[in-house]
Amino acid sequence: MTAARAAGNAPASQTLSRGIRILEVLADAREPLTIDGIADHLGVHRSIAYRLLRTLEDHGLVGRDPSGRVALGARMAALAAGVAHDLQAEALPELTAVANELGMTCFLAVLDRDECVTLSSVEPRHAVASVAQRPGTRHPVTVGAPGKAILAALPRPEWPAGISARLEQEAVAAAARGFAESSDEVIPSVRSVAVPLGLRGREPAAIAVVYVATDHEPPAIAARLAASAASVRGALGG
Repeated sequence: MTAARAAGNAPASQTLSRGIRILEVLADAREPLTIDGIADHLGVHRSIAYRLLRTLEDHGLVGRDPSGRVALGARMAALAAGVAHDLQAEALPELTAVANELGMTCFLAVLDRDECVTLSSVEPRHAVASVAQRPGTRHPVTVGAPGKAILAALPRPEWPAGISARLEQEAVAAAARGFAESSDEVIPSVRSVAVPLGLRGREPAAIAVVYVATDHEPPAIAARLAASAASVRGALGG
């Protein structure tokens, strides 16, 4: 057996998997958690959770407040900034411009297997109220405007299994008109408009906005997003 095949057949590291799961739990929680709470999420004894947390803490990936509750550490932000760094750097000015012009939260979403993940997000500067869309937020690519926009840019053989006839129609329609819409699909009472952002050598992405109410019509929103997508695409060489 070759070294490559041996590596492919090697069992996954349970310790590493649990450590990653802790980071996912903390990201989803949106607030600090107790060690007991983390242990319950993992289904392990408190002592195991504590040892894992100590290792993550040593690397700056988690931190504890004075009461002992655990949250993601500042090092996580540095790691996140390194993901598709050039794409984030080129997209950020465009996200900021759209957010402030339209008074909506604007964000960049990318495909991660069968999920749509928010890579970066900007809330409008002077809006009375805006919808939060935090980096790291993920949901199935089969729901929401960004997911539909990404599906519209994917060859059908690469679509996830079990796509409904309705979603297939929506994705085809989104491809034809150049943008996708959604309402109440990911967050109740929230609407979204998204356009695909296709870049050579990368997984499909989308630029989107989320909002509760606006005077702007979806085609006008989409036109503005499309201009930003073209700018990012041009800066990254297509």
